[in-house]
Amino acid sequence: MALEPELFDALLDTVRRFVAERLRPLEAEVEAADAIPEHIVEEMKALGLFGLSIAEEHGGLGLTMAEEARVAIELGRTTPAFRSAFGTNVGIGSQGLVIAGTPEQKAHWLPKIARGAIITSFALTEPDVGSDSGSVKTRAVRDGDVYRLNGTKRYITNADKAQLFTVMARTGEEAGGRGVSAFLVPRDLPGVSIGEPENKMGQKGARVADVIFEDVPVPVKNRLGAEGEGFRIAMQVLDRGRLHIAAVCVGVAERLIADCVAYASERKQFGKPIAEHQLIQAMLADSKTEALAARALVLETAAAKDAGGNTTMEAAAAKYFASEMVGRVADRAVQIFGGAGYIADYGIERLYRDVRLFRIYEGTSQIQQLIIARETLKRGG
Repeated sequence: MALEPELFDALLDTVRRFVAERLRPLEAEVEAADAIPEHIVEEMKALGLFGLSIAEEHGGLGLTMAEEARVAIELGRTTPAFRSAFGTNVGIGSQGLVIAGTPEQKAHWLPKIARGAIITSFALTEPDVGSDSGSVKTRAVRDGDVYRLNGTKRYITNADKAQLFTVMARTGEEAGGRGVSAFLVPRDLPGVSIGEPENKMGQKGARVADVIFEDVPVPVKNRLGAEGEGFRIAMQVLDRGRLHIAAVCVGVAERLIADCVAYASERKQFGKPIAEHQLIQAMLADSKTEALAARALVLETAAAKDAGGNTTMEAAAAKYFASEMVGRVADRAVQIFGGAGYIADYGIERLYRDVRLFRIYEGTSQIQQLIIARETLKRGG
């Protein structure tokens, strides 16, 4: 159920001011330290950001997809690492539980997730399994009242601080996704260990690491859904997650465009601001047009999802277009800033590196193309 318009407007205004006044001034510090200050995380908890997508009955804000998308656009106006601090709680780390959890599982975990008392992670990718996500090799073997879980997950966002993992593991012998099941795996179970955080190209402050499971005894009651339903759950989780990421891409693009307009209006060459040169204007026009198109696609798809429609194709299209779009906008931003865009002082080069990941995680652009084509053929056009 949507918030009352005045309440949602107040939330949106609060998030907008939080981004501008609290987060953007800390971008360089987060980049240098590869960590988000704990006091900022606590402020995020107080604002309810960890529970945006979790129902009010479980302590969250219970936003609709359309509302969540608009909040995500605002959060995109700063380094994406800030959003990642609570992004897994809002999206892929909690939505499997929201979609397929039993009443008991939801009552136990969701209130803690919503208030940020625990951090969640989504463990699907493996050393040899990425885009072909139905081929997971991590295995869970039933042993009485537990499953014995063995395997390694790779590039898991927030793994270093997560207390709960949604893990996809093979429980059957059927090929592909039909043999995959989903499990809630607390970090404190014996046999769970975390690798060292990876040194990444961008999005410093949002850490990823391996998660290793060695004969971990996962209670049967921690399984999400029935055996063999894990792949279906994962795909539903990713449908929503892709739309959220598309909205963040729109926000980053709008931030970059605003920075370009401010710089081009002040920077002078040939006796006048570079904003008055037509080739600069052309780059601004292309960026603005693409950002507007992405925003419209994201919000329309979010509304369709809220209405109960099948938005698998549209969510993939939104993620594909928006992630590719923001890459082009970032590239033009570097060009407009010239040498200054290549230097860390302005933050343009940081965002240029940050946005590259959007075309990879939660399904590469190539996977989105396959989904879009498959769904188009299925629908007959």
